[in-house]
Amino acid sequence: MVIALFSQEINESVSNVIESFFSSKHAKHSKFFLENKIFNNFKSDNNLELISFSKSEDLDSSIDIMVSIGGDGTFLRSIEFIRDLDIPVMGINTGNLGFLATIKKENIEQSIEKIYTQKFKTENRSIIKVNHKEIGLPKSVFPYALNEISVVRKDTTSMININTSLDGNHLNSYWADGLIVSTPTGSTGYSLSCGGPVISPTSGSFVLTPISPHNLNARPLVISDETKIELSVSGREENHLLSIDSKIFTLKNNTKINIEKSDFEFKIAHFSNHNFYKTLKEKLLWGKDKKNKIKEKKKLYILFSINDFYI
Repeated sequence: MVIALFSQEINESVSNVIESFFSSKHAKHSKFFLENKIFNNFKSDNNLELISFSKSEDLDSSIDIMVSIGGDGTFLRSIEFIRDLDIPVMGINTGNLGFLATIKKENIEQSIEKIYTQKFKTENRSIIKVNHKEIGLPKSVFPYALNEISVVRKDTTSMININTSLDGNHLNSYWADGLIVSTPTGSTGYSLSCGGPVISPTSGSFVLTPISPHNLNARPLVISDETKIELSVSGREENHLLSIDSKIFTLKNNTKINIEKSDFEFKIAHFSNHNFYKTLKEKLLWGKDKKNKIKEKKKLYILFSINDFYI
């Protein structure tokens, strides 16, 4: 078994997870690729086969799985290393919400055993890309996003105008703080917080979600993921921001930004009992409404308060 372990930071929770991997009976028969920080912290603690990596070129397709240890932000960063190597990624959640990093710390021992014995399934997720060369981004930039690509105002409280075309046909000029182009995976992230819909991962769609639009009729729009999107921003300032997942760049206004589906997909690894709708229900607390019970408690409290007052 060849396993890559990735985390953005080393803290007690992350260290405990890594130690659980290394203490398993399967570890001595396995090979590990460790992100640099992890490698430097654990290289002298055991006699396992450990290899350090700091960039995509340090990895290869012999890796059976990459395990992301952290929150969803850490999971998203893993795409920078995986790129088109077709390595599945599984997320262990040591953070907060965890739509992508779904394995809980409480279940870590059983989960690690399943990883070693390869009792997991994979699911392909669509990725979007931006024409980074044409808009002047450095060659070293990985212009792909698993969640979303967005344009946002910079250095001003004034709205920007986002001229938007789909497949060469003008759609709208959004007066807003920005515009999000989201994948189904990203529909539970930034887009959702801006009023966008939740989309099933295999729906073959993108979402255009305006950020705080001036006109109330500017609503999120679900489009086919085969659509080619062109954006151009104007406004009072000379520049605006372009974000590709967690990476942020400054662009000149009126730069033509072309966004489309990537020609490769990202593999997410899950255990057999995983279900997207179950995760959605759990994370958004659907069915957990205790409003009626709360009302009853409030009524009792008010009655006691009134009785106390009259006494």
